Formats: sequence, structure tokens, C-alpha cells
Amino acid sequence: MRRPIARAMTGVLGLVSAAAGVLAAPAPVAADSVIVGGEPVEVADTPWVVALSSRDRFGGTRAGQFCGGVVVAPTRVLTAAHCLGREVLGGAPEDVPDFKVIAGRTELTDQGGQEIGISGTWVNPEYDPATNAGDLAVLTLRSALPSSYVIGTAGAGDAAYKPGTGASVYGWGDTTGNGTYASSLRAARVQVLEDAACERAYPGNANGEYLAAVMLCAGDPLGGKDACQGDSGGPLVAMGRLIGLVSWGSGCGEAANPGVYTRISAVLPPDLTKEPVPDLTKEPAPGPAKEPASRPAGKPAAR
Repeated sequence: MRRPIARAMTGVLGLVSAAAGVLAAPAPVAADSVIVGGEPVEVADTPWVVALSSRDRFGGTRAGQFCGGVVVAPTRVLTAAHCLGREVLGGAPEDVPDFKVIAGRTELTDQGGQEIGISGTWVNPEYDPATNAGDLAVLTLRSALPSSYVIGTAGAGDAAYKPGTGASVYGWGDTTGNGTYASSLRAARVQVLEDAACERAYPGNANGEYLAAVMLCAGDPLGGKDACQGDSGGPLVAMGRLIGLVSWGSGCGEAANPGVYTRISAVLPPDLTKEPVPDLTKEPAPGPAKEPASRPAGKPAAR
């Protein structure tokens, strides 16, 4: 099962924190793995793919990468909400002083590209950690990226969401699911699947519950190609448009257990990519307290 931790933390404290996360969180795709069954790609061809980094938290071997992200406006990066959780960061995002976005870099250990600080974060107020529904967060960058780094998003009804459509998922990390980490960007070719495929795999049991209204099902019908631990927040792209973010699933590359992605058309604020970009760094007004969410047997395994 995919774990709820974005990436293995360093030291004894990291081991304790990671263990707590595995017991307590749904399964956002952990930040320590990459694409299974994929192939190398150059960020020059996919400049909208970025890495989230904290060397203090995750060590410097792979530039502190712990999750993925995607550029949707010069100063806005989308990622998974669970990547900003306390189980991953050990605290609030603003308490991680070296939290940065790495852009324009294929090989994490190189010096090229840019490392840009974060000036603000916004987590979807509808995000439910118990089910991973609404798994979306927005990072505001301290300095703008070139407009050529921006990818367009697919709205509701776009043909890119049609089952059978070819898609690619991108990320850095474990290429086998067994701890064989790559430090270079990779992509796996998958396809959008019928909602029924994920509804069968995740009917609300220990593996989690697939909610078609806010989630998207994708994978290889034969297995072997998938996102995995550490790819959380990375982009799923079809027909040149962003359709999903790596969110959760059970196992990696298993034909019977496709990947579950955040459905962009359902959860992305509609004015996010318009100019001037709206200020999403302010917290929404508090609403009525929610009852703690419950799930049948366990939580979905985040990637």
C-alpha cells in the first residue's frame, strides 16, 4: 500500500515521524518515490514540472525533494494538499525555512534551473485527509517564472478526461517501488480509465474509497506503469493539458489497483490562472466545525 509520507525523513526523529504518518494519515503518494515503468525526460520539454524541496527536512542527497508540483501561472504552483501536512513537513509550511520549489532542473543534483522560495500557501478548504478528496494546494512563489513554464488546465467536459485517452505522469524518485531512487525526472505513459475501474479497486474498504466527483482514475490496464511513493502532487497531463495531480492508491503499477488523481476540473479555483492572479494566500473564513471524518477499515494510501 502506498504510504502517506511524502518522503523518508532523515535521522531518528524522521523515522519516528514517518512511522506516525503511516499509522495516522490516508495515503497521499509519498514523496520519496518516483515513476514506476517510466523513462527519462528533459525538463526543457516539460518546464511546468517542478520539485518541492527542503534539505533541512529530507536531506541533501536528492536536493531535499519530497513531492512534485506543476506551474499553472508564473507565481503559482499546484501540488497535493497532503504534501503540506504536518505528517510530511513536521509542522506548518511557514515553519520550514528552506521550503522551496525547484524549477528548470532535470537532474536534482545539478546546479541548473532555479530554487525559489515560497511566499504563501493555500490548502483547499474542502480537502478531507480521511479520504484525500479535494487533494489540492497552491504555492505562491517569491519570484515569477517565465510564462513559458506555465501549462494550461483542462476544464469540465474537456476531451482530455475521456476514458482511453493517453496521458503522462511525471516525477522524481523510486523507479521500482523497492527503494531504487532516481534523481532525474521521469515520466510514465498511462491512460485515463473509466471511473468504474477505480470504484472496483477502492469501494470504501481498507484500500480507500474512490469518489468520482473529485478524483480521476488513470493507469496501465496491464499494470507496470504508475506513479508511486514520492510522486505526490506531480502532474498528470493529457492532450497537452493538466488533468490531474498524483494523490493516492494501493501498491504501485498493479493492474487491479490504478492510480487515483485529484480531478483538476472539479477542485481548481476557477480564477486561479487569470491575470491578475487572485490572492489565495489568505485563509478562508472559518465555517462550522466539521465532524471528524471516518472511513470503513483504513485510509487510502497516499503517494
